[in-house]
Amino acid sequence: MSIPKQMEKLAIEAVRRTPAADPAGAASADMPPEYWEAVLNDLHADVRPTGIPIQQRRLSEIPRHVLRVSCRRCDRVVEIQTAEALRLYGRHTTWKEAGTRRPRRRLPTADRQSR
Repeated sequence: MSIPKQMEKLAIEAVRRTPAADPAGAASADMPPEYWEAVLNDLHADVRPTGIPIQQRRLSEIPRHVLRVSCRRCDRVVEIQTAEALRLYGRHTTWKEAGTRRPRRRLPTADRQSR
């Protein structure tokens, strides 16, 4: 078994012996020039989404049927339907606010009358 210094020396020599590879790879040589012109002239290639990020949108502006939030620490995923989020938080609440606060608790009309 080699010691770490010998292994590093062998690795450096192996890198020196291998010729520098083309960064674009061999696939770029196979592509015709028309392909590259089409890629460079594509109008949608440089366009980034201009809309408001979903975290800053109001719940009434989100077109998705189900909203999902995942926790980075525990990998827990919570889903809520957009209609349910609108009912619990209100239509002017942003998605970020809805994810960080508890809903205002409203009892159904039948439960309110019985109390």
